[in-house]
Amino acid sequence: MADTLKEEIILASASPRRKLLLSELGWSFVAEKPMIEENRIENENPENMVARLACMKAEDVFSRHKLSWVIGADTIVVIDEEILGKPQNISEAISMLEKLQGREHTVMTGVVLIAPTHTKRTLVEKTKVKFRTLTRKEIEAYVSCAECFDKAGSYAIQGRGMLLVERITGCYFNVVGLPIEGLSKMFVALGWFLDKQWRIQK
Repeated sequence: MADTLKEEIILASASPRRKLLLSELGWSFVAEKPMIEENRIENENPENMVARLACMKAEDVFSRHKLSWVIGADTIVVIDEEILGKPQNISEAISMLEKLQGREHTVMTGVVLIAPTHTKRTLVEKTKVKFRTLTRKEIEAYVSCAECFDKAGSYAIQGRGMLLVERITGCYFNVVGLPIEGLSKMFVALGWFLDKQWRIQK
């Protein structure tokens, strides 16, 4: 493969966090929101769910851009085998944070990379996150910051939500929404090696 990636990279996501992470790498890419229905199959375990949804997102966008590299991703928060997605309202956000406070949970991201050759790689990254103990008043104060409503689990570790976190075990970027090291290794497995990944210019 050449020193720079000739084919276009497309992020199958409207997430501003994922777009920012890729932008900080200096990679040239475009973002396109996939047109799929995100739902959970009955009795589907969380790992299978994020892998399936990431695959659906990537395949939907790839169907319109078959000469491109396409990245699909889906992130959830899991505690006590319960999947926490994005809150729909203030009360749901408060309820989620009350479940998480003082405890450890798992952030799980499924990532699928499809190459222009139609070769596909799949990754499910897991990170353990421990929240500090919080009072109801503190939770309500955080929710009032209004950064939680488009985030799985109702918090943004890269924003004001960093004050909620006592420790993490695993990939920080996974909690933001895209495990960058894992994605880089997927590109390597498909022929775009690490020393070349620094050479893309916008």
